[in-house]
Amino acid sequence: MRIISLQPSVSIILDRLGCLDSLTACTKYCLEAVPALRERQLPIVHDSWSTKPEELLPVSADLVIASVPYRQESLTAILKSGHPVLALAPKTLRDIYQDIRLIASVIHQPERGEALIGDMKSEIAAIRFLTSAITRLRVYCEEWGKPLIHSQQWVAELVEAAGGEFLGEPGATTTAEAVAGSEPDVIVAAWCGAGDRVPLERMVGQRRWHDLTAVQTGRVYCIADELLNTPAPTLIEGLRALARTIHPEIFGAITSPEGRQIDEFLAITSKLK
Repeated sequence: MRIISLQPSVSIILDRLGCLDSLTACTKYCLEAVPALRERQLPIVHDSWSTKPEELLPVSADLVIASVPYRQESLTAILKSGHPVLALAPKTLRDIYQDIRLIASVIHQPERGEALIGDMKSEIAAIRFLTSAITRLRVYCEEWGKPLIHSQQWVAELVEAAGGEFLGEPGATTTAEAVAGSEPDVIVAAWCGAGDRVPLERMVGQRRWHDLTAVQTGRVYCIADELLNTPAPTLIEGLRALARTIHPEIFGAITSPEGRQIDEFLAITSKLK
């Protein structure tokens, strides 16, 4: 099975299934998410948001696998390529498990797929168990800053597993005033495409959040967006980062940018008292 991957989540899943050899083309973002792809010299195509039929047509493939986010134009382009298409649109952890199951089935590795899903569920269950009897903190998670957009439903599920209460409607837009009114104990910014480079101090200042409890107690964090916004097994690393921001007394505090280590799950915190 020869596959064109149009999102990092697809390439990550194939990597975790031990089937990178199935890829015949991928995006530049896949190279960042799966470093092992950098040495393979695969054709590079645009992602599900911006791909064009003329770049897909020359690639020899049995299947194009795309995933959120999409645009109408990009979906049209994918269909015009003439390749069979598997279009994924997960919203929940359950959807992500099903996507892993589908991809594993396509490459004839259903057992590996179930094992990968089992590992993810076990990790989530273990962290949920550790937080089941402790006080839940109110957590505001932001996927984008202009306009303000709440993180997706699967992030809300991870926040709950990590011992938090997700504030707001997943995936919906909001305002700085509405966030302030919800009185978050913890603020997490994971802006799409920003990596771990969200300007936290400027964000707080522009929104006049200096008096919020989360700010006064230094509980404003950036978690690298690929750990929360990519619907793939890497969400488990995002879960660990969330657990450490919400309940550092159990999972260990995340260090400041100056002292962070590679194993800190690419997450940073900034004290904003």
